[in-house]
Amino acid sequence: MRFLTWLKPTWSQLHLWNYFGSIKQMIDLAKANPDSEFFLFLANMHGFTQIHNQEEMKNNSMMAIKLYLACGADTKQFVIYNPADIPGHAQLNWILTCITHMWFMERMHSYKDALNKWKAKEIWVWVFCYPILMAADILLYDADLVPVWKDQKQHVEYARDIAQKFNNTFGETFVLPEAKINPELWLIIWTDGRSKMSKSYNNYIGLLDDEATILKKIKQIPTGSQTVEESKNPDECNVYNLCKLFLTETEDKELRAKYLAWWLSYKYAKEYLFEKMMDFLRPIQEKYNKISDQEVKDLLAKNAKYVNEISEKKIKDIYDKVGFNL
Repeated sequence: MRFLTWLKPTWSQLHLWNYFGSIKQMIDLAKANPDSEFFLFLANMHGFTQIHNQEEMKNNSMMAIKLYLACGADTKQFVIYNPADIPGHAQLNWILTCITHMWFMERMHSYKDALNKWKAKEIWVWVFCYPILMAADILLYDADLVPVWKDQKQHVEYARDIAQKFNNTFGETFVLPEAKINPELWLIIWTDGRSKMSKSYNNYIGLLDDEATILKKIKQIPTGSQTVEESKNPDECNVYNLCKLFLTETEDKELRAKYLAWWLSYKYAKEYLFEKMMDFLRPIQEKYNKISDQEVKDLLAKNAKYVNEISEKKIKDIYDKVGFNL
């Protein structure tokens, strides 16, 4: 079985949402499925929709891969690669574009949102074409399961529909991928009470943030108005909801008991969250700082050879079926 997912290098670092929503999920799946392959691709071609600066793209891409590795991705089981090194992504993107109707793409959530926000003449072409490239990224490797966030489920559904159309027209070619969503992730409440951490919301905590920055962000988390003497509902507290991500079952029970009893202050809860968060982040940051750029380049070069072999075989089959190969 082959799992596949991606991470866009559109920012100078990753945050806790990226970790729990993508990286940790893939690492946990790898441990549970030791005989499966896990493809992790750098979505820099997708990131190009937002970044048109060479150094920024390179630095963000290097950061994302280093953090994958620092968080525990085992390179013996994880195939981390750069699609820009694989011509098959662009080749398949064009094939799929040519068999996809306009009306089908106009159903996209992102396209509809763009129409609502901007005038039609101001929408970039990539807003419309983005999901077709994502479909190519997924279908090129016959991925069985695609771990995604709930708001990305439509990408996998589009990939399935486009693959089915190709299969119906040219014969069985593509595996129909299934989206894998972690429902518990959407129960997490972040620093401002939202169910999603984002740079645009300014409610994120970065994996590479220093201690002073993290402490400042934790102190700014809004809390209830109960006094120290009053009992508190932990499930209604943003501090607790973040803290439980880093606790053992025993630690969680102990903290919940303190919330429900008297004399727990929000100051104590925030200090405890800071302590647990730093215990989690320090090893990641230490590993990250030890990974050199050359190690990443060597890894990508090695994986490009392996992935290209798979891609070229798939593209040959596709080109044979559509009549490109004479």
